[in-house]
Amino acid sequence: MTGFFNIYKEEGVSSAFVTNRVKRICRTPCGHMGTLDPLASGVLPVGVGNAARLFDYFSGKTKVYRARFRFGVTTETLDREGELLFGGRVPAEEELAEALAGFTGEIEQIPPRYSAKSVNGKRGYELARSGAEFTLRPKRVRVEAFRLLGRTAPDEFAFEIVCGGGTYIRALARDVAAALGTKGYMSALERTQSGVFTAETAVRLDRLSAENAEEYLIPTESVLPFPVLEAPDPRIFNGVKVPFNGADGLYKLYFGDIFYGLARAEGGFVRAEKKLC
Repeated sequence: MTGFFNIYKEEGVSSAFVTNRVKRICRTPCGHMGTLDPLASGVLPVGVGNAARLFDYFSGKTKVYRARFRFGVTTETLDREGELLFGGRVPAEEELAEALAGFTGEIEQIPPRYSAKSVNGKRGYELARSGAEFTLRPKRVRVEAFRLLGRTAPDEFAFEIVCGGGTYIRALARDVAAALGTKGYMSALERTQSGVFTAETAVRLDRLSAENAEEYLIPTESVLPFPVLEAPDPRIFNGVKVPFNGADGLYKLYFGDIFYGLARAEGGFVRAEKKLC
């Protein structure tokens, strides 16, 4: 079995739990495409069989989130799992809407201390829990859109965020609050889209079984956003670079009607890069 499941992850379970459950159902290796924290819900694509080897091709895809941020308070973890720390005011709706423009485009973001980022071989969350002093390096992330949806409580607002892979929504809560001279944390998070996978077409884990898995399995080739290439020379399937007069880049490689995998064209040649059939 090879392909993808578009799973809707519920709050309270880890991404690893979901992946392991799918693995037991399909009895084949699986891997998820972009971690969701246990407190978050939403779209979690799971690659099955050879499709699980495609993580690097999906890691930079656009993601859409609906988040709620609380202001005037924060936590060490920047989500509702941590202990509340008070100190700050609740900004006006107009202030928030104006501030969001400063957090779109390519921005520098320091990952949360409680994150999987490594410092000298140790995870940030391990160091934070031990009370160690450490600094995480800022990273560049892409935020395509950041919209205020409205107030959900006296100190809480809802947002829609369209961003590239690797963006920490918790860090946005912290940084937007800081820009307005206050404190804030992420109180809720739902991922509504990850690349071509959307919440509307996702299946909840409790509906997936060994008996109906094939019904929900999405063919690998249907979710890869690359042009189709009919094999120009059968030697390509033996690892040989063959002449090619098309544009450089990645292609979905076919032999007749059979999907083989990915091919990469570069400098007038093309070669098979990853076998997926």
